[in-house]
Amino acid sequence: MSSPPLTHRRILTHPVYCLAFGFGLGLSPKAPGTFGTLAAIPLYWLMADLPIILYGLIVILFTAVGVYLCGETARAMHKHDHPGIVWDEVVGFLITMLPLSFDWRALILGFVLFRFFDIVKPWPIGVIDRGVKGGLGIMLDDIIAGVMAAIVSGVVWYYLNVYQIL
Repeated sequence: MSSPPLTHRRILTHPVYCLAFGFGLGLSPKAPGTFGTLAAIPLYWLMADLPIILYGLIVILFTAVGVYLCGETARAMHKHDHPGIVWDEVVGFLITMLPLSFDWRALILGFVLFRFFDIVKPWPIGVIDRGVKGGLGIMLDDIIAGVMAAIVSGVVWYYLNVYQIL
């Protein structure tokens, strides 16, 4: 017997669904992934000055928790990778920001590049997005998008600083 679809109220009052939906930001009718990424900015600000090992451990913890949150929420919604599930965007953005300085310009660079890779889904992101299911699949494409955005933004940030363009 299948459970009824989740209502907005149920999403906002159930801890697992509420976290997966970024405390309701994923309920946005337009660009829920972008709003989910915006939700990661205050979290990044809180974590930015942490030692890199602690930052990395938190990202790993958020990833492991995210596999569960996203998988359970997708099952309850009867839809793999529902656009409103945005925990994966939070983790992807935190990964993107790993090589960058705590600077508003770096924040914008990381945000734009992460959203680019997450939306366009170049190889291998698109293959992973289509091929891996469940909570791991929901998380994995955003993790890879975050890694790709981190590499590109790290290189761009380095050259902008070396050539004193900023």
